Amino acid sequence: MISDFLIIGGGVAGISAAARLSHIGKVTVLEAEANLAHHASSRSAAMFLPHYGPPAIVALSNASADYLHKTNGGVLSPRGLLTVAGPTQGDVFKRETAAMAQRQISVAEGVALFPILNPKAVGFAGYSEAGWDLDTDLLIQNFAREARGNGASFQTNARVTGLERTAAGWRARTADGEYSGSVLINAAGAWVNVVAELARISSPQFMPLRRSMARIPAPGGLDVSSWPLVDGAGEGWYAKPDAGALIVSPAEEFLMEPHDAWADDMVLAEGLARYEAMVTEPVTRLLSSWAGLRTFSPDRTPVVGRDSADPTFFWLAGQGGYGFQSAPAISQLVADLLAARPSELDKHTVAALSPARFV
Repeated sequence: MISDFLIIGGGVAGISAAARLSHIGKVTVLEAEANLAHHASSRSAAMFLPHYGPPAIVALSNASADYLHKTNGGVLSPRGLLTVAGPTQGDVFKRETAAMAQRQISVAEGVALFPILNPKAVGFAGYSEAGWDLDTDLLIQNFAREARGNGASFQTNARVTGLERTAAGWRARTADGEYSGSVLINAAGAWVNVVAELARISSPQFMPLRRSMARIPAPGGLDVSSWPLVDGAGEGWYAKPDAGALIVSPAEEFLMEPHDAWADDMVLAEGLARYEAMVTEPVTRLLSSWAGLRTFSPDRTPVVGRDSADPTFFWLAGQGGYGFQSAPAISQLVADLLAARPSELDKHTVAALSPARFV
């Protein structure tokens, strides 16, 4: 039986879209790996930062806030955001804290929030309570449960090897058989260009950018549970508590081919050195390290909508590092567009997300 919506990609984008679309039609999700949310969606140190990102992302994040805070009991818990900068970084500090709606605090107040902060190395500190930990697994499970409850099918180990346009829509070839759908939704994350090529659809050429992470023991054996997310101005590093330890990222963006990413040891070492320059406790060992590919469109704004040349091909791609915090609003927009009903998002945001901007 042909599905109404055939989604390629079982990350947070594809799963959340499946949940919304399951209310209006038959949905099949094809995931290449053995488990859902295997790649970027399982490797995110996700936060909900409502002021983070370009204007369209900020609009999507704010439109997602109520869902993230309340639906199914919510998936957020308080964390806070502290930005720190060196004495010569005043301009970048002012720019970044203004964008994130942070207030400037004294260095001493910063040390009170993040006790290992080195007051001799810090020239500026800014803080906002508007930062929450986001339970990524719970959000994915909530969406998947909703989708399955409405009859959606999730096919794992179903890497798409070929796509064919048919009179009724699309046929996808996979290792375990063929699947058909009236509308094909490209939610393939880092593989979005590959899927477009299989479909012979022109792509804006999305960019999979690697981001590495290191998990280190709690510095000085301290209790880190109440510490905020700490961002080094200029996006040189960031750190956040994680189950009694600390995650530190060099915040790099290296263009990569789509693959099962891993951390680069030299990049990690350079990022950890930037982190160590601002704190009093050295990094003595790593508990673990990993990397993910954050995929952006050329203008770093997601692409959501029917393809301009073939309206049966639907783009759901380029969420970059904002996928979880924007998923409720983006998935709702997907359903609204495919159901031809008005969106609650303003028209400027919808236009900013449209694939038509690349034509």
